[in-house]
Amino acid sequence: MPESLIYHIDVNSAFLSWEAAELLRKDPDAPDIRTFPSVIGGDESRRHGIVLAKSVPAKKYGIKTGDPLAHARRKCPGLKIYPPHYPIYARRSDAFMELLRRYAPSVEAYSIDEAFCDMTGTTSLYGDPVAFAHTLKDTIRTELGFTVNIGVSVNRLLAKMASDFEKPDKVHTLFPEEIADKLWPLPVEDLFFVGKSSAKRLHSLGITTIGELARSDHAMIVSMLKSHGDTIWHYANGIESAELTHESPANKGYGNSLTLSYDVTDADTARHVLLSLCETVGARIRSAKAYISVVQVQIVDNEFRQTSRQMTLPSSTNVTERIYECACELFDALWDHSPIRLLGVSTSKATAESYEQYSLFDMERTEKLSRLNQAVDSIRTRYGEESIKRACFMDPAAKSAGISHIRRGRSHELPDED
Repeated sequence: MPESLIYHIDVNSAFLSWEAAELLRKDPDAPDIRTFPSVIGGDESRRHGIVLAKSVPAKKYGIKTGDPLAHARRKCPGLKIYPPHYPIYARRSDAFMELLRRYAPSVEAYSIDEAFCDMTGTTSLYGDPVAFAHTLKDTIRTELGFTVNIGVSVNRLLAKMASDFEKPDKVHTLFPEEIADKLWPLPVEDLFFVGKSSAKRLHSLGITTIGELARSDHAMIVSMLKSHGDTIWHYANGIESAELTHESPANKGYGNSLTLSYDVTDADTARHVLLSLCETVGARIRSAKAYISVVQVQIVDNEFRQTSRQMTLPSSTNVTERIYECACELFDALWDHSPIRLLGVSTSKATAESYEQYSLFDMERTEKLSRLNQAVDSIRTRYGEESIKRACFMDPAAKSAGISHIRRGRSHELPDED
């Protein structure tokens, strides 16, 4: 057996599965919404009217996550649509992660509906790792009422790729000796971290499968796609160096996103939205007495194309202004001027301690901003969120655009649906 053993566990159609489990818990005789064409859909009146999750029968009609509900209805006139209940999904996710911690020495929550489990050294306890993956999958279904896919391999990349094979309720392996047979024949766009833009550029080179990318000249790929090319070339060969973190803070990251009430086409308005999101994210980080070192910006355009980019900071921070500066830099590099439907800011690599690497001039500014942020947090906690706001949100343009100075509430990122 391999020295390293990793499971990637992914809930099948998470929001819909969790909604189904909750409906059946309340009424065991209720119809199982997983067995007929159904979707979890957002609030159409607030432009959240998209498919958040779909049943397998709905998928057969060509319905995809992110489809406008109006389009989904045209594809399937008898489609049943259920509103999302995020607090329920949060509780289901917590129960899912807690069950995994009963069996795995280390659990890394990758998103609300998927996790990596480092199972290295557990064969003496659980026996054959593939057989135990089946046992764990069935335990989740029996105890929690929903199904998962489990990918088994020697690193996170290969385990994640394996879990994306045939669904639902399956266990798949992708060990290094299986790469040529199981991974390389797949379309290059199926490779983790290869988006539409990267796939298009690879196709222009005649690279259409993961195997062709793996066997291509490394220097050529890097010259075409820079550091991203280096990453995906190694991924195509099954190489992923990052290890699971065995001791992590309770919350590894903080984020927020906003579906806009109209398509934003100018950078100034977009930056106002980014600032309001950063206000929320910064306050959450400070409330948790945490510091982050990675910032990511997400853009969804009016054709539901999603792009994102992240950067690692030289110093960990909990300062709103620093997060906002990074968000703007990422936005400027990412936005292609397509009308924007959704903006998101998220952070990761959260720690309980800060580490600093800056000049004496930066130190003084950072310390002042940190004290100022904490003072603002205290005022808002005591007198309400409207008691103090940045002057830019008093600007008539911001008011007419309906941009709030702070965005509260849970960040509802879509699960990675198949």
